[in-house]
Amino acid sequence: MRALGIINIAIEGQLLAGAFLAVVVASTTGNPYAGLLAAPFAGALVGLGLALFAIRYRVDQIIVGVVLNVLVIGLTNYLFSTVLTNNPQELNSPPRLPNLPVPLLADIPVLGPVLFDHPLTVYLMYVGVATLQIMVFRSRWGLRMRAAGEHPKAADTVGIKVNPTRWRSTVLGSAVAGLGGAALVSAGLAFTKELTSGRGYIALAAMILGRWSPKGALAASLFFGLADALRRVLNNTGSPIPSELLAMLPYLATIFAVAGLVGRVRPPAAEGVPYPK
Repeated sequence: MRALGIINIAIEGQLLAGAFLAVVVASTTGNPYAGLLAAPFAGALVGLGLALFAIRYRVDQIIVGVVLNVLVIGLTNYLFSTVLTNNPQELNSPPRLPNLPVPLLADIPVLGPVLFDHPLTVYLMYVGVATLQIMVFRSRWGLRMRAAGEHPKAADTVGIKVNPTRWRSTVLGSAVAGLGGAALVSAGLAFTKELTSGRGYIALAAMILGRWSPKGALAASLFFGLADALRRVLNNTGSPIPSELLAMLPYLATIFAVAGLVGRVRPPAAEGVPYPK
């Protein structure tokens, strides 16, 4: 979210925690929607840790985010090795989220299957981006949130509770990241070590490339997704390019996009700056 004042480096850990809990809950209950509901709580828990140290104790947000990422990676790797691998049928065999074709729209030639024949997670993304775009830039809540990141002292003088606003927004954004982790395993994929493979950092780059707006982040994510899809296609078609180089495509695209395509982007003025009340 734009102008919050918190640098969420911990998206990687939030994605991974969401994917882990989604797989375990879906496998245990036999219901993929139960895993989808559980995943945001895992992301929100990581977000609570980020908010606690960044807002209350004013620890450097970059350091806190990296530490949380390492913590979640270590914890999920340990649980995978000691719990999931001992009982994979019951704990690591999630059912697949079914496709939900939209009546009439899914029958449109070419675009119909591409846009309107997907699992619930894709439709949640459509609704989420549109809702957040309106709420962030067209609502009182969004104005208060942006003020907390752009000019916290001015916001405080007009009665906006800066730190509580940052707490709530950080946890909400982290819950959305946890839901994104569930989307990674929605095809019925079993959990594996470091499943996210750096996608959290790519998400952060998408936010920067998208100029801190939901619709911009969506456009940037499509660009990075295209790079990842190109890697898969070239790998499956027997391209002479070494597989190691193909695996680098999404990350190279991220570097070039952020370094060369963004141009001058002004981050929120108080981004990463604690606000002592």
